[in-house]
Amino acid sequence: MSRIVLASGSPRRQELLNRIGITDFDIRVPQTDEHYPAGLTPAQIVEYISREKADAAAKLCTPEEIVITADTMVFLDNRKLGKPQSEEEAFEMLSSLSGREHTVCTGVTVMQGNRMLTEAESTRVRFAPLDEDTIRAYIRTGEPMDKAGAYGAQGYGALLIEGIEGDFFNVMGLPIRHLSCMLRKFHVPVL
Repeated sequence: MSRIVLASGSPRRQELLNRIGITDFDIRVPQTDEHYPAGLTPAQIVEYISREKADAAAKLCTPEEIVITADTMVFLDNRKLGKPQSEEEAFEMLSSLSGREHTVCTGVTVMQGNRMLTEAESTRVRFAPLDEDTIRAYIRTGEPMDKAGAYGAQGYGALLIEGIEGDFFNVMGLPIRHLSCMLRKFHVPVL
């Protein structure tokens, strides 16, 4: 089987690959600019950036290697919520999510040589109504500061979530069922 390369430094994505039995892979993180053309839908944005990451990763890999890239973003009313740059920005994001539904989109690209497959997964997440004390306590954990949308569903952020419609692992940053279907097209045995 061809060598697999995860072109991401995300510990969560590494953990999720392990969960589906892919334990022997290299990590190579390309430098990319995460800008995208105006007018794209949320799914098109994450697909575009995932492809850009794959193009950059190709320079670090051989044509025989199978490269996996991903990009996850949080959208509230089609407005992107990135990683907060300050505790106050985290507070603003979490306040805007309080008691509302938002969408988490992940674009995934699997590439080998000139063959590239890119798809997107969307998951609806509903937050419970949050009071200021709860938001401030969550921010004090430090967890929101390196997460899109200022929360991590796999950590303390689970306490903020009232419901999820769709793939939970997508909210963590890698829709593993979707990815496993894509990998099978590249003859990577999953299960």
